[in-house]
Amino acid sequence: MNISEQARQLILDQQNEWELAMKNYAGLKHVKTRKLAFDGFDMLVQFNPERIRSSAAKVDAKSVEARPCFLCRQNLPKEQRGISVLNKYKILVNPFPIFPEHLTIPYEDHTDQLIEDKFGDMLDLAKLLEDFTVFYNGPKCGASAPDHFHFQAGIKRFMPIEHDYKKGLFFRDSKNIDRLEIIQWSDYLRTILTFSGRDKDLIKKSFSMLFSELKTLQPAEPEPMLNMLASFEGSRWTVHIFPRKLHRPWQYFETGEKQILLSPASVDMGGILITPRKEDFEKLTMHVARDIFEQVCLGEPAFAGIVNDLF
Repeated sequence: MNISEQARQLILDQQNEWELAMKNYAGLKHVKTRKLAFDGFDMLVQFNPERIRSSAAKVDAKSVEARPCFLCRQNLPKEQRGISVLNKYKILVNPFPIFPEHLTIPYEDHTDQLIEDKFGDMLDLAKLLEDFTVFYNGPKCGASAPDHFHFQAGIKRFMPIEHDYKKGLFFRDSKNIDRLEIIQWSDYLRTILTFSGRDKDLIKKSFSMLFSELKTLQPAEPEPMLNMLASFEGSRWTVHIFPRKLHRPWQYFETGEKQILLSPASVDMGGILITPRKEDFEKLTMHVARDIFEQVCLGEPAFAGIVNDLF
């Protein structure tokens, strides 16, 4: 079996070997979803109580330092086993799934969640895991372990953005530069830039240029705030980049009726809004979703200016 097939088999095997995985994957069958129908595209709201650990994770430096790292090899549950790849990552089953097949891919060493030097690894993993979409959450963009570098991956064709990308209805500007397609999206609730091409080095170079420019907007941050999705199909990589300006919306920090415990990360950017509490699942409207994404995403005009200057 190739790595992608091995990973899918691992998910099945771990459900037989590990009670927590068995319970939570079985629980996915009872997860509730509903649709928010925007103009020309849909978003899904998922009520998934087991995701409370991620949505409510305390990621300030003091809280992170006070707890053992749950991605370090010595702290993994005894039932959890994985697949070594690229001589530096371990593919693990995510025991608190969003997708029907959901992986966590930590770096072997305990090192901070910073993508600049590991973007090429993301492309390599997307190629190895051909049945999955690989995603990255920045340290202030949904990563519940900002102290230990990791990717995640979910089975393809689960997120609405994957279908909307194929339709191409929200492409504001598309250009080909040296065999690389560069696409800016518009009127899609989230600010997105997509790279699509066969040349890995060219994608890496283009990402590095964008990353360096975004750094200048947020010089106080350890890295520019962003989420990313990457997949490989038909000898071609597709990378969606979501530039951010805020970690969590004001609704997250409210109390009582005004609180909505939604901490946007890559899957939310991909069109599935994860709500771990029933009350949030019920009161998350199109208006509220629009407000949340306007708060956390870098605005389209500012980002379009950066992209047009670079490419």
